[in-house]
Amino acid sequence: MAVYLIFQNQIISMFGGTVNEETFAYSQEYFFYITLGIPFYMFGQAMNPIIRADGSPGFAMVSTLAGAVANTILDPIFIFVFRWGMMGAAAATVIGQVLTAVLSIWYLLHMKIIKLSGKDFVINRRICGRTLLLGITSFFSQISLVAAMAAINNMLRKYGASDPIFGQPQYAQIPMAVVGIVMKFFQIIISIVVGMAAGCIPIVGFNIGAGNKLRVKELFTRLLTAEAAVGVIAFLFVEFFPRQLISIFGAANESSYYTAFAVHAFRIYLCMIVPACINKACFIFLQAMGKAAASTALSMIREVVFGVGFALLLPVFFGLDGVLFSMPVSDFLTFLVAVFLILGTYKELNTKTA
Repeated sequence: MAVYLIFQNQIISMFGGTVNEETFAYSQEYFFYITLGIPFYMFGQAMNPIIRADGSPGFAMVSTLAGAVANTILDPIFIFVFRWGMMGAAAATVIGQVLTAVLSIWYLLHMKIIKLSGKDFVINRRICGRTLLLGITSFFSQISLVAAMAAINNMLRKYGASDPIFGQPQYAQIPMAVVGIVMKFFQIIISIVVGMAAGCIPIVGFNIGAGNKLRVKELFTRLLTAEAAVGVIAFLFVEFFPRQLISIFGAANESSYYTAFAVHAFRIYLCMIVPACINKACFIFLQAMGKAAASTALSMIREVVFGVGFALLLPVFFGLDGVLFSMPVSDFLTFLVAVFLILGTYKELNTKTA
């Protein structure tokens, strides 16, 4: 939180928030208030898997949903009734995060399996080393995703400024706003994908420990099938109903340029959403099997090598369309690598052990 507050303007600029004065002002207002909720957000997120591991997935879900529901209810109240604008949107989000954190604290005091005491807070190097080895995978995944988004946003700002339409001040914010909507929809789909894959983690861990590799193999097959099905459904929505998706995010009454670019962006940016779903499932499943190196490599290849690389390279030749094509190209090439890892995993799991 302190780092974000100190380097607020630099971080906003890093992610393309200086496309024009109006966008920069909105970014500053939202950024300041949302930053105040970072400690609560981090605590709630960290406690969620602990609550699930304690045998209470229902409470873990309720604590998360409580924050989301509070945010959804308070958003229109703060924005339209109190007329707080961007500050209201941020305040609603932070209050939701605080609610989730408070529920998590309550659960820690009423855990089923263990009762916390002072000695539990003493650092154990062996446990920390193993935890960091597996946790660093998720860390690199998130950091590399941030790098990819920074590259995409800056390319949108750069090549949008040279576009005959979006180079005009009144339309300058359209490319970044549209891609933001597309990414929000993508995050919804990926959340489903991650949820199903994360649900497999304790099952994978138990059966790997028990030496039952055939059961892990069966679970892997079911997971990949389910994730592909989610991707296919999402693909049908983005290709055949992009206008309806745009309207869900409150952009139905924008200019014709906005709508046209949004339809164009949905159909291009997410045309490889099926391989993207499989890639994410593969990354999490490998992590669950303890294959931190392979999982990290797959994530870094997707976000840094392909994600950042193509976001910087393709716009040089194709302008704004190059930015949009950077994601499907990255997802497809990553899928080729994932197929290699999937086949190797099946080969490893093919032998049943005692």
